[in-house]
Amino acid sequence: MTEIGTVIDGKYEILKEIGRGGMSIVYLAMDKRLNKQWAVKEIRKKGSGKNEEIVVNSLLAEANMMKRLDHPSLPRIVDIIDNGVTIYVVMDYIEGESLDKILNEYGAQPEEMVVNWAKQLCDALSYLHSQKPPIIYRDMKPANVMLKPEGNIKIIDFGIAREYKEQNLADTTVLGTKGYAPPEQYSGQTDPRSDIFALGMTMHHLLTGVDPRNGEPYAPVRQWNPELSEGIETIIDRCVEPAAENRYQSCADLLYDLEHPELITKGFKQKQRKKLIAFIAAIGMAVVMAVAGLVLNVTATSLNTQDYEANIATSDPANYYTAIDIYPERIEAYDLLVGYYREHDATEDNVKKVGNTIEANAASLDTTKPEIAELYYDMGKLYFAQFGDSSLKSAAVNAKPFFETAANAEAVYDKKEIAKCYLSICNFMTKQSKTSENSLDDYTRLFEEIEAAIAIIDKSADSEANYDKISLYYVTMLLINNQADLMASVGFERQTALDWMEDLYGKANAITSTLDYVNKTKSKVTAGYNSFVANINAKYNEVEKRQQGRN
Repeated sequence: MTEIGTVIDGKYEILKEIGRGGMSIVYLAMDKRLNKQWAVKEIRKKGSGKNEEIVVNSLLAEANMMKRLDHPSLPRIVDIIDNGVTIYVVMDYIEGESLDKILNEYGAQPEEMVVNWAKQLCDALSYLHSQKPPIIYRDMKPANVMLKPEGNIKIIDFGIAREYKEQNLADTTVLGTKGYAPPEQYSGQTDPRSDIFALGMTMHHLLTGVDPRNGEPYAPVRQWNPELSEGIETIIDRCVEPAAENRYQSCADLLYDLEHPELITKGFKQKQRKKLIAFIAAIGMAVVMAVAGLVLNVTATSLNTQDYEANIATSDPANYYTAIDIYPERIEAYDLLVGYYREHDATEDNVKKVGNTIEANAASLDTTKPEIAELYYDMGKLYFAQFGDSSLKSAAVNAKPFFETAANAEAVYDKKEIAKCYLSICNFMTKQSKTSENSLDDYTRLFEEIEAAIAIIDKSADSEANYDKISLYYVTMLLINNQADLMASVGFERQTALDWMEDLYGKANAITSTLDYVNKTKSKVTAGYNSFVANINAKYNEVEKRQQGRN
């Protein structure tokens, strides 16, 4: 424990203790240089308990994760100080009261106020979920939400937040708060919809005053307070569906309904029909059809959103295409299509249909957004995954426009350099197969570029890291195998080519993954390596014989 009055790192004077947990203490501190108050979390590296190292690492992971975030509803990490024994994390000091304390003092809160808080929380969670990889908060509850004096909220305590890893069948740590946490948090893999469930239970608690931790059976909010609106009841009921596929699929969709609760009430459509009938009786069918389109436009928007979500909640590619027809600008359905055919055996027609659909809707897809640029990158990889074995050139021809878009997009995202590398491979493969087309210098530059791209992906730790690695390893091996005679003709050293193959083979075999599509590509590397080496040697031998014959 740090003594009151201690100055940390010559800057932060400890004023008082304001909170503590199992292996951390939070102090209020004054920055002597800036005359500004901060919260300082003290983390002892050595304490008691066999799991202390895990806890320390978890707290540090929390700090490092938060340090890169920037959102008005999230606390900032401004400094991390490690003196060898103790780690001090300096962060925003948030004045105000927790919503839990407000509930305890004042009981259930007004609907208008709760909806306002929920909108802010939606925006913050949406920001977390948009990170690459997505960050799942996993502990939304009133106690972790601070209400500042000016009325804005801040989310605190990121101790169990985690980066979503798609390949995980289950979370490595099962944590959360009983009553607020969804079923899958205790038995499976959490994802952004898990936070939506907890937000729904938080809204329920705030509106009714009924604490879900007490084991009270769930009942819609209007059974506790009939004065609450039908719209807010419908929203919360959908948030807390036990099956994740039946909830809102994104915070953006939840936010839309929070802003337009009247559109989802059971009586809304009936009212619209009555209005439409009245118009028909008054001014005739022809005019009404035009007016009805205006009257029902908002309704259609809401229904479209619901239809879109219903289609993407399935496992049927046909439904994903239907979703794209509804909202061609939204990325979820495209990602699901690419993911489906990445995970399942697909014909060339299947893959081309996905690519053609993306190209047909290019005007609706904003490549200044990182997620859209990455979609094009993923589509390019899909062509190589499905076509590469049968025809590397065909894969390159089809993939090239997607890698061009991904490489030249204005968006800043971590796969851009890899996309540029793939584009260079495509350019090589789409040239005519003449020795004059690619010189020794061209091949040297290409392999330098591949080497740099591999160095980048080897450091990657996101949910798609293993797939990025195995894909580029395998495509490079296919390239060397395909180009061996041309490489030999321009004087690219045989041993260098073989060393590349051996190194890539070793890297591929070192990958451990639970993903079928990763292991499928790994099997291709394992099964094809010896034949690749034999083919490369045969091609080099042929070229050497031809060159000797000329001499």
